[in-house]
Amino acid sequence: MTRLVVMGVSGCGKSQAGAAVASLLGLPLVEGDEFHSESNRARMREGVALTDADRADWLERLGAELARRPAGAVLTCSALKLAYRERLRAAAPGLRFAWLDLDEAAAMARVAQRSKHFFPTGLVATQFAVLEPPLGEPGVLRVDALLPSQAIAEGIVRWIKAPPVQA
Repeated sequence: MTRLVVMGVSGCGKSQAGAAVASLLGLPLVEGDEFHSESNRARMREGVALTDADRADWLERLGAELARRPAGAVLTCSALKLAYRERLRAAAPGLRFAWLDLDEAAAMARVAQRSKHFFPTGLVATQFAVLEPPLGEPGVLRVDALLPSQAIAEGIVRWIKAPPVQA
């Protein structure tokens, strides 16, 4: 059983990496953006950053989606704060995270290139402002988001399939 969150700021490549990892592992992909309420999407389209309260129902829906997939799934979700990750971990014990680490300039450039997404470039800085990097948390792999997408996916799959490290 593998339940994995591919996480990071907007523009880091969560959707592409998550889809590739899900395919390589033969698991369903849960695209986190699809679980945002229409009011949250509207806020973001208007350039309004979501608050913790705005994200609460979204995180609840994502946790429920993970919980209903005990055989495994790959979820794409920004998971910017420790509290968000803890909510997801509570819903899916043993949950692992692949953090696609990217600097703000690269994230801005990538988001600016997207034509069919509700998230505007003006909100990228707000994600970095609230990001609590998951360094030192259990079950987290830090990945350089500037690597080629195939290398990212293959590296995550190798990590998932590796035997646990004995302390």
